[in-house]
Amino acid sequence: QVQLVESGGGLVQAGGSLRLSCAASGRTFSLYFMGWFRQRPGKEREFVAAISWNGGRTFYEDSVKGRFTISRDNVRNTLYLQMNSLKPEDSAVYYCAADRSDIDSAYNAPPRYDYWGQGTQVTVSS
Repeated sequence: QVQLVESGGGLVQAGGSLRLSCAASGRTFSLYFMGWFRQRPGKEREFVAAISWNGGRTFYEDSVKGRFTISRDNVRNTLYLQMNSLKPEDSAVYYCAADRSDIDSAYNAPPRYDYWGQGTQVTVSS
């Protein structure tokens, strides 16, 4: 089992940057496929980015490609999301998620993931 705690959210102007972190407990973080999702008010949770256990494979939602970068540090048990060129439509609660299976299928589907953090709010002002 793994527990996830996000941090790094906040208020930023459009065009600015934020880096989200997701600290994972447990000694098996390096075995998990990890993802970032976000949820806007009144909307369903949507996929943002995902990364394989060793960081060798990454996946992005089309609207964040070229602006967001997902990475992980398996020594520090931490997942990151570097967000650049932020837009007001990026405003949401951002969640990290972990899956025990290091496979690529359904990487963008929330039901695939076994563990979730509590979320961190990102607000981008225009």
